[in-house]
Amino acid sequence: MVMNPSKAQDVWKDAGEHVQFTVLELNRKDQAKEQEAIQEFVDRYQAIIRSLRIRDNGGNLKTSLGFSSDAWDYLFPNAPKPKELEPYQTLSGEKYTMPATKGDLFLHIRANDEAVVYELLRQCRLFLKDFTTVVDETRGFRYFEGRAIIGFIDGTEAPQVEDAAHYAIIGDEDPFFENGSYAFAQKWRHHMDIWNQLTTEDQEKAVGRKKFSDLELEDHEKFANAHNVASQATINGVEQKIVRMNVPYSDPVAGNTGTYFIGYSRYWKVTKTMLENMLKKNDYLLSFSDILSGQLFFIPSRPLLDKIADGELN
Repeated sequence: MVMNPSKAQDVWKDAGEHVQFTVLELNRKDQAKEQEAIQEFVDRYQAIIRSLRIRDNGGNLKTSLGFSSDAWDYLFPNAPKPKELEPYQTLSGEKYTMPATKGDLFLHIRANDEAVVYELLRQCRLFLKDFTTVVDETRGFRYFEGRAIIGFIDGTEAPQVEDAAHYAIIGDEDPFFENGSYAFAQKWRHHMDIWNQLTTEDQEKAVGRKKFSDLELEDHEKFANAHNVASQATINGVEQKIVRMNVPYSDPVAGNTGTYFIGYSRYWKVTKTMLENMLKKNDYLLSFSDILSGQLFFIPSRPLLDKIADGELN
């Protein structure tokens, strides 16, 4: 087998214009019935996507569906398991914490038209509502020029789209799960009043880049805990990358504004190392943010979704 991005779900390009992240928890009332229900849902899910791409040809619909470690054990107890799929445990540093929260199923949907996102979720709910409970629904959006809600271009450190698949998609190191991906989802809420009190110069030192031009600062110009320093991961002397598709969310009248971080990676250990480094170095972004959730999911390849739909993994 050879890694083939065309067989992967949409894990390696396009953060989208209108975005929704949905995390669901299995009710765990009747395992056999819920296993049958997930088979039907996975089958219907793929059909819904095909239909919507025909109905709205310019919608640029992109989706991914994933399972947590606990969900995988519950739904597919006799099946192999991805090598690095594990229950995400709360990570703690000297000053800050990245909590682990509930979540069995994960949907990441984005499109050019909000109506397409709505319709996909509406139809999915028909098959999910009887055996799942909603943990979180977060609606994100593309901010000006693809910037984060704090005003800086987001994703500059991510690999170029031509190279992204290699960093996001599992290869022959785990053959049964080739063309899958590990997705880490984390919801941040920012205290924007604190951030906005900083001068532009200090904001640039905190992020490690120029705000307008996006040029990286020299190392001596950055804070020691600048975000683009603290969030690096080097393994065996090689700097690692993941595919980030972060988006802002906001209810500005209520003062509820933040970033939904989503990182897709070929190796969970790479993302986990980045998170641990952010805590170890007290990433400046943590000083004005609360982290509300965190969970790891495995995103199966499309052929593996077909196997799930056919009941081959039980």
